[in-house]
Amino acid sequence: MTDASTKTRFTTVQRVLHWLMAIGILAMLFIGVGMVSTIGRQYVPLLLTHKTLGIAILVLALVRLVVRFISGTPPLPADLPEPMKLAAHLSHLGLYALMIGMPLIGWAMLSAAAYPIVLYGGIRLPPILPQSDTLHALLWSAHYYLAFAFFALVLMHLAAALFHGLVRRDGVLETMLPGK
Repeated sequence: MTDASTKTRFTTVQRVLHWLMAIGILAMLFIGVGMVSTIGRQYVPLLLTHKTLGIAILVLALVRLVVRFISGTPPLPADLPEPMKLAAHLSHLGLYALMIGMPLIGWAMLSAAAYPIVLYGGIRLPPILPQSDTLHALLWSAHYYLAFAFFALVLMHLAAALFHGLVRRDGVLETMLPGK
């Protein structure tokens, strides 16, 4: 593992994973809104895209966790108040929990409904839960409401990044930006 005290930026791999996932997660949230607001012919392609992107996000999040463990992270500024440091750590924990949990809940929800989990390219995923209408309804509600929490957390993450970059100007934003 890299010594975090000497690290001033995230690695190129960490930054690429971050921005790929940011695009994917924002797309996923808007695709999800589109899915629940239509019963038209757009529903099936949106669902296929949503499932495929969800599994891609799950895989990328797991890769990202491994890379984070191996590469470490730059330290937060020494003068950052402790409550803000705690908020940063908790928000990252929440983001990782949702990046991993939301796709798993979606997969479990489809499994409980006995729906086939088919992704782009005809890739089929096995069910991870037995068929259960009650469990399907519970997981659907969890997936639906956690999506709002995820969106709120993404907005807070963006607001915090802009706060660090535009107000505090403490270098936190620059640790994840492309370039030198």
